[in-house]
Amino acid sequence: MTSTTPANAVEDTPLPPTIGGVAGAPGSARAAQLVARVAGGADSAPIRMHAPFTGQPIATLPQATDADVRAVFAGARTAQRAWAGHSPTERARVLTRLHDLVLDRQDEVLDLVQIEAGKARLDAFDEVSATALVAAYYGKHAAKLLAPRRVAGVIPGLTRAGEIRHPKGVVGVISPWNYPLALTAMDVLPALAAGNAVVQKPDNQTALSALWLHELAEEAGLPAGTWQIVLGRGSKIGTALVEESDYLCFTGSTPTGKELAGQVAKRLTSYSLELGGKNPMIVLPDADIAKAATGAVTACFSSAGQLCVSVERIYVHEDIRDEFTRAFVARTAAVKLGGALDYHAQMGSLTSEEQLATVSAHVEDARAKGASVLTGGRARPDLGPLFYEPTVLSGVTPDMVPFAEETFGPVVSIYGYTDVTEAIDRANDTPFGLNASVWSRNGRAGWEVAARLKAGTVNVNEGYAATFGSVGVPMGGMKDSGVGRRNGAEGLLKYTESQSIALQRGLALRPPRRVPGSLWSRGMTLGLKALRRLPR
Repeated sequence: MTSTTPANAVEDTPLPPTIGGVAGAPGSARAAQLVARVAGGADSAPIRMHAPFTGQPIATLPQATDADVRAVFAGARTAQRAWAGHSPTERARVLTRLHDLVLDRQDEVLDLVQIEAGKARLDAFDEVSATALVAAYYGKHAAKLLAPRRVAGVIPGLTRAGEIRHPKGVVGVISPWNYPLALTAMDVLPALAAGNAVVQKPDNQTALSALWLHELAEEAGLPAGTWQIVLGRGSKIGTALVEESDYLCFTGSTPTGKELAGQVAKRLTSYSLELGGKNPMIVLPDADIAKAATGAVTACFSSAGQLCVSVERIYVHEDIRDEFTRAFVARTAAVKLGGALDYHAQMGSLTSEEQLATVSAHVEDARAKGASVLTGGRARPDLGPLFYEPTVLSGVTPDMVPFAEETFGPVVSIYGYTDVTEAIDRANDTPFGLNASVWSRNGRAGWEVAARLKAGTVNVNEGYAATFGSVGVPMGGMKDSGVGRRNGAEGLLKYTESQSIALQRGLALRPPRRVPGSLWSRGMTLGLKALRRLPR
């Protein structure tokens, strides 16, 4: 059965004046200023990008060649040596100044993110706040995290041991289109704080947002050439990025991530990957239904579901399933869609025709095989070329595409359960393990369920923002959802090589010439037993 209750479009809101062909877009001169920051691509065929809200052109972007990328890396190596010569405290001050610039100048980038990605403005602000949080965290903590560390030596008083951190060199960052500002900040800023240079390849669709942050970073004091941005298809310049990077950071699909990991492994360099997800939400029987239903709307439909940590599966205890479903469907149907550059709309559009085709195919496959569309389930070309209503499905079975495959759009399926262990097992029954959500009035019970979920981040009484915004803790995926972590100490130290140094005084660690080995070994054995009892 299909519900006839559609999601509501936002009331007609006057759009800002059209500048450069796009309603509310920065002027063509401003876009040209940002595009001028792209490294390489002067001799290649440029491509034109279009706004998801309107289909109108945004900017024409140069595309790098393999040779361009290799030349950019050569320049970055020179810049990196000078940048690594700055103290960690000096490098951190650049991030602190960048934090202030991002918040003070946010209006322009809010427009950019909306225009390039098709987001609602509040979702765009999530990117601004995440960028500020990351800059502030590493601005405050990087110097301490990178400081030399003293550790106990093998023989107390005679062995002085320590660990120091060296930057990897030049870090390659391949960024996705869906969170162009926040994911740029989360990957690039700690790499810079650690003393590396960065060569970043953002997605063409949302390159202006990354270029805007690049501009502000140099205004904050980052030396020119330390962070460079190249543009191009992975099929054209991906090999150069892998072969030239001393560390590779990639966010994107699981198949591409696995392919890149294989290429990097041959070079014996390091990498981190944030990949796909099929993120679950578990509503325990004692949950506050109104709060859980409201939270689910945000968890499922922020950025039109085009968020790696978005919820796509909801498991609700049978005792409250009907009540929760009614509350959630009503809230979903009331979501306002729109494309104005203001805070009126709650959800924007999809970003590309490819995403619209995927979302439509998943919903139609489920519908054709007997699933119920409780609300939504249709495109909205009356609002713009890529709008699709937030959609709630029930009766989804394993033979249906959205049961196990990542949709990466505004589509979620509701399932019932009778036993908490059953819900946990079903939530974990996936090759993915990126994010999860648990709802309960009992925080301890929610925490205990969270600890049993196989996901890199789990939020209790929140969808994703609690862990996403807590930049002092690591974020990343288990299983096919990735390798490595961003944020926290791990998000910084992964961009460094650790080096251990020990200075030995007096007693050698081998017996003197005339001392028998057996006697030396007995003496050392007594010493080792005594050392175990000492604080180390």
